[in-house]
Amino acid sequence: MESAEIRRRWLSFFEERGHTVVPSASLIADDPTLLLVPAGMVPFKPYFLGEVKPPFSRASSVQKCVRTPDIEEVGKTTRHGTFFQMCGNFSFGDYFKEGAIKLAWELLTTPVEHGGYGLEPEKLWITVYEQDDEAERIWRDVVGVPAERIQRLGMGPNFWSMGVPGPCGPCSEINYDRGPEFGVEGGPAVNDERYVEIWNLVFMQYERGEGSGKEDFPILGDLPAKNIDTGLGLERLAMILQGVQNMYETDTLKVVIDKATELTGVRYGANHESDVSLRVVADHMRTSVMLIGDGVTPGNEGRGYVLRRIMRRAIRNMRLLGATGPVVQDLVDTVIATMGEQYPELVTDRKRIETVALAEEAAFLKALRGGTNILDTAVTETKASGGSVLSGDKAFLLHDTWGFPIDLTLEMAAEQGLSVDEDGFRRLMKEQRDRAKADAKAKKTGHADMTAYREIADTSGATQFTGYTSTEGESTVVGLLVNGVPSPAASEGDEVEVVLDRTPFYAEGGGQIADQGRIKLHSGAVIDVRDVQQPVPGVSVHKGSVQVGEVTVGATAYAAIDVRRRRAIARAHSATHLTHQALRDALGPTAAQAGSENQPGRFRFDFGSPNAVPGTVLTDVEQKINEVLSHELEVHAEVMPIDEAKRQGAIAEFGEKYGEQVRVVTIGDFSKELCGGTHVRNTAQLGLVKLLGESSIGSGVRRIEALVGVDAYHFLAKEHTVVAQLQELVKGRPEELPEKISSMLGKLKDAEKEIEKFRAEKVLQAAAGLVDSARDIRGVALVTGQVPDGTTADDLRKLVLDVRGRISGGRPAVVALFTTVNGKPLTVIATNEAARERGLKAGELVRTAAKTLGGGGGGKPDVAQGGGQNPEAVGEAMAAVERLVVETA
Repeated sequence: MESAEIRRRWLSFFEERGHTVVPSASLIADDPTLLLVPAGMVPFKPYFLGEVKPPFSRASSVQKCVRTPDIEEVGKTTRHGTFFQMCGNFSFGDYFKEGAIKLAWELLTTPVEHGGYGLEPEKLWITVYEQDDEAERIWRDVVGVPAERIQRLGMGPNFWSMGVPGPCGPCSEINYDRGPEFGVEGGPAVNDERYVEIWNLVFMQYERGEGSGKEDFPILGDLPAKNIDTGLGLERLAMILQGVQNMYETDTLKVVIDKATELTGVRYGANHESDVSLRVVADHMRTSVMLIGDGVTPGNEGRGYVLRRIMRRAIRNMRLLGATGPVVQDLVDTVIATMGEQYPELVTDRKRIETVALAEEAAFLKALRGGTNILDTAVTETKASGGSVLSGDKAFLLHDTWGFPIDLTLEMAAEQGLSVDEDGFRRLMKEQRDRAKADAKAKKTGHADMTAYREIADTSGATQFTGYTSTEGESTVVGLLVNGVPSPAASEGDEVEVVLDRTPFYAEGGGQIADQGRIKLHSGAVIDVRDVQQPVPGVSVHKGSVQVGEVTVGATAYAAIDVRRRRAIARAHSATHLTHQALRDALGPTAAQAGSENQPGRFRFDFGSPNAVPGTVLTDVEQKINEVLSHELEVHAEVMPIDEAKRQGAIAEFGEKYGEQVRVVTIGDFSKELCGGTHVRNTAQLGLVKLLGESSIGSGVRRIEALVGVDAYHFLAKEHTVVAQLQELVKGRPEELPEKISSMLGKLKDAEKEIEKFRAEKVLQAAAGLVDSARDIRGVALVTGQVPDGTTADDLRKLVLDVRGRISGGRPAVVALFTTVNGKPLTVIATNEAARERGLKAGELVRTAAKTLGGGGGGKPDVAQGGGQNPEAVGEAMAAVERLVVETA
């Protein structure tokens, strides 16, 4: 049975039994504590935590998931993978243990011809939590599983919680016996390789308290409503139903392995090392395509780093297998062909996915060349200092600057006889990730305990947003935090977070920054609002300070936003939509939005593009936008079902999470997007849009920055002033300025070349005198000296090599010259072949000199360069070089 059919049967089975089919959420987690969705229940987490009331009592999904903690193990074993699909069925206060168990058994054991998976009942083994008598009784007495195939296990394997205070409960796992060829009998308690887990049923019935680990926490009591969360690994079931040994041989992965073998000529199964590489390629390329499909782009932080790392591991393993040219195009096409039936959006977005993937391949191949040079230098420095371990900060630099995966650094360092400080590298990586996570979470919560916001949501419900039609209005204070702690009151000077039952303030989201303004209480108290966030869905938290009076929960208030600021933001947001559409018209659908930020009078817009946008295209886009403004198009918003929005061609931003009902903003017949932000009523209100330029912010992602309205006018006015000043300076009309300035710059460059030529000739004139100053040190001609300050490193090198070349007769020669540039000493030292035969190497001589100068240096045995901080030590450095010549020669 193919994977697509397994997925179809799962959803059909549960839909027929009253479950709402929920489409897979994006892999981009809508949770500041997660980079990517790692489990099937993550999209339902707000329902289980009680943050949001579920819109259904039963649900089913097949969720895309990515886990990367054990990325280095991928391919080495046949059980580790990064991307997987988790089939789940969920009950929110509806059926409980007996219902979940009976549904699972029915689907697994119903014959294939009747819509089930057709597994033999006698091959299914059950584990239950050691204290869960009820689950064991249901399996034994209701379903009919023999008692000898039911095993009790402890909290570690058979008790579930989220790792924080909240819902928890016992689990029951269904395991499949793959037969004696996979090991000894005895059930999953004895051999989990033979008895492989395929379905985990979680019975959420308790509330847990604080604690660490999987077992060290107290059970506080029963939940008011009992829930069900189950998960079946699609790939594991496919392995069984397709009769293969491991998940890499299932239909959606084996076809990628086959393509990799075709491209490299390496047969799968030939040897362990090549098999590992082929499995890495198959797993990582599938994961890469799924991530790019959901809007992730390669980068050096967060989920962008995850994508970059796995893509580059895949490309590197293809090169280890013998591939010499580009391979990503063929591999991406293969993944889309095999996964497209389950996820049609991969086929629709093929061009964009290919564009991003190919750009990353090209960038990595370039990085391999540049990063290899950096690594070689680091290896040389490490060995020269007597070390055997490449520092963690060097490995981090290679990752952060050149995108080197750590395993690539490990391998290349090992080839040079060095190990790598992995702990140091991982510490720096963790610090970087922790900073990113902390920044994202702090932005939303202000470091307050999330429980406080949830309690407000439970008590008062969601905040009603009135800002689409009103800029001010009456409301009631329903929640108050002072310095992150819930409080019944706040006084003048306190930093507060205020929750209102209704508000005109827009909470930051969808690329639009939050409103600012004031909240005035009937008591006379005033709160200056600086920011608005939604730390839990639907609850707007107004952050600011009490300017005067006392604020109390329950007080009547009047909220008013800064209208002028809001209008400027709305102009920027509408301009962003126009820019998006104009770019898509110019570059095609691959110019998909990858992020934005709308501020008063200005915006930035990120979009997918493998190359820089030509200036002429950017000019055309700007002209198109301003033409649309002149057409005075009406802007209106409408809420509709998401399927209807898609049918109408509305554009959705990658990575955004949308519900069943969405808000669609339409600008005339020019633009239609899913958007929750605020906008102008007519394009004429924008006045003017000026694109300042575009730049790269990551592989395959470009950024446009622009000004809107009065800000755009002020910019053009300043430009006009600058042009007028240039006209006065060069005595020409505006259209003549480029040619005249270009001519002036050309003459200046020619003059600089003449000056450089004269300076070089003057430096080289000193060569003859320096040769005559050579001293015989134990048979070695040693030339040391200081040339005029300001001599460039290039000129100094030329002089050193010229002097060395003038010492004739096969005589060993060492030339060490010094200068000072911008107050810092510089040295270049060269040796000839006869000197090197006597052990005199330029690199070692330079390190000795540079150490005396208070710096460092290095290079090849024949010529090397160094520098330092102390120009007064040049004489000492010359003496140090001479002493080393005496000792070595």
